[in-house]
Amino acid sequence: MANTKFNFEKQLSRLEEIVAKLEEEQTDLDASVKLFEEGVLLSKELAQKLETVKFKVEELKKKGTELLTEPFDTELAENSDGE
Repeated sequence: MANTKFNFEKQLSRLEEIVAKLEEEQTDLDASVKLFEEGVLLSKELAQKLETVKFKVEELKKKGTELLTEPFDTELAENSDGE
């Protein structure tokens, strides 16, 4: 699981780099298109990983033998990091 987190963190960091480069005025059109394509792909992969984690969290919320599914509170998760 730690390896998955590392990959997620690394991919998220790369996505943030891409956004920063796309915001720079000196990035030429061809480079911007390539960066945009990479960013879209990373965004989809990250969203899929978050859905998988959300499913696992919901699955783990058990009380006795009864499975309780509750929405994953993303604001709570973000605030626990100090963000």
